[in-house]
Amino acid sequence: MKWREAGAEFEAGQFRLRARLLVAMLGLFAFALLGRALQLQVLDQQFLAEQGDMRYARVAKMPAHRGSVLDRFGEPLAVSSPVDTVWVNPPELAQATDDIPRLARALHRDPQWLAQRVTSNLDRQFLYVARHMDPADAAKIKALGIPGVYLLREYRRFYPNSEVTGHLLGFTNLDEAGQEGLELEYDQSLAGMDGAKRVIQDGRGRVIQNVESIRAPRPGEDLYTSIDLRIQYLAYRELKSAISRYRARAGSIIVIDVATGEVLAMVNQPSFNPNDREQYEVGRYRNRAATDIYEPGSSIKPFVIAAALASGRYQPSSMIDTSAFRVGPRTFEEHDKLGVIDLGEVLSRSSNVAMAKIALSLEPGQMHATLSSFGFGDVTASGFPGESAGLLSGTAHWRPINIATMAFGYGLSVTPIQLAQGYATIGALGLHRPITFRRVQEPPPATRVLDEKVTRNLIELLEGVVGPGGTGAKAAVPGYRVAGKTGTAWKAIPGGYSKDRYLSVFAGVVPASHPRLATVVMIDEPTGVLYYGGDVAAPVFSAVMSGALRLMSVAPDDLERVSPALVAGNSQ
Repeated sequence: MKWREAGAEFEAGQFRLRARLLVAMLGLFAFALLGRALQLQVLDQQFLAEQGDMRYARVAKMPAHRGSVLDRFGEPLAVSSPVDTVWVNPPELAQATDDIPRLARALHRDPQWLAQRVTSNLDRQFLYVARHMDPADAAKIKALGIPGVYLLREYRRFYPNSEVTGHLLGFTNLDEAGQEGLELEYDQSLAGMDGAKRVIQDGRGRVIQNVESIRAPRPGEDLYTSIDLRIQYLAYRELKSAISRYRARAGSIIVIDVATGEVLAMVNQPSFNPNDREQYEVGRYRNRAATDIYEPGSSIKPFVIAAALASGRYQPSSMIDTSAFRVGPRTFEEHDKLGVIDLGEVLSRSSNVAMAKIALSLEPGQMHATLSSFGFGDVTASGFPGESAGLLSGTAHWRPINIATMAFGYGLSVTPIQLAQGYATIGALGLHRPITFRRVQEPPPATRVLDEKVTRNLIELLEGVVGPGGTGAKAAVPGYRVAGKTGTAWKAIPGGYSKDRYLSVFAGVVPASHPRLATVVMIDEPTGVLYYGGDVAAPVFSAVMSGALRLMSVAPDDLERVSPALVAGNSQ
């Protein structure tokens, strides 16, 4: 009996022990659940919410439409067109491996390349496979119904005038950020600001709900440039023809409105097509008119004559003996015996001897100040990306031989746009205005750098260059008086100057009685029998100015040599 009672007690104790263990385990489990709930609901709530948002809530970009670039009359130079970009979700597409070759064929890509791209990016949910497709072609991709393939609306920059405005405008990258030219210079205003919206995505990355608009996109501003597309085409056509005719290495033309400093045309050869990204090489897209520097040859002579006239020591009628003379180890002499000539003939016959004597008779500081005031040795105010300042050393480095050779264009370097600004200042009767590529409503403030009377005398002297017997006779424009200067310079090579590589220039203003346009034509390394500026560059100047003056309805100022048809055309 006692044995049975003892056994019952033992069993009751075992039961109570198991019951206590079970209660303890349940208590621990309940405590663990409570602790985990506290951790998830309180301690880690923000982290988990953020992680959830990262997986299902997204801030999607709303691309802003880039502003258009227009010529001064509103003709489009650069516009943004809607396009579609094809992107994939690699983990999702990888589950449909049989569809990858189909997608590759539709994209005209190598299937192996696409498969490698997808499988090596399985840790990403977004991967570009084709940027900026035509919407119709992209729609065909979407119609394939391949899992993990999506379209994204973007914009692509298009340049309607292709090569004609290529160097001027530059280009943008795939994300429509300006990289060169005016696209870069005015990128901030053209680009606008992208918008943003919050969206909900499913596990496959598809947008299933637009939650809220965070920021509306702000479209970029349109840029009205100073360019006259009609003159731009005219200059492009004539320059391209000249480069081909004279088998030249390169060339540039710049046309400036004398009254405002606006650039009406700027072209280069060889050109490039900004619509073709395969042509994006520095050697092709750099704007030679603003970046390349040259020794200007005789085209610099009018500015030295300006210094001489401004000094008061010289008058247009002043006579200069052009007989040979010696400066240090070098003897200067003319090929043709010119004898004693006045300043007009110094320019029209382009006498290096006379120019050297005039420069040496001036105070170096005065000559330097005059050249500097016309903008040489400094960048223009145009702001064009990559523009060079040229080279004009300080007078401390000047020696008599340097002064003599500088007087006819050696020992200093300029860019075509600098030279054009200098001639525009002459055309503006000594008023120096900043160069601009934006259309302006009113002429900007100008700085007087040369007395008006002195400038008028200089323009009259430069008219003789284009007159009978002058070196620039081929620059004549029927019905208009032309003032300008030719230039032919040997090109520098290691150890000296080449005897068979030349820079040919003509620069001038029209009409001479009341200048409206200043233009520089620069032909780099023409080959063949003709290479002088008066033979190569002057005819191009004539052709471009003849067309531009008619397009602008500028009245003829040389009625003695104007045809009745030209007068009638400009009176309409």
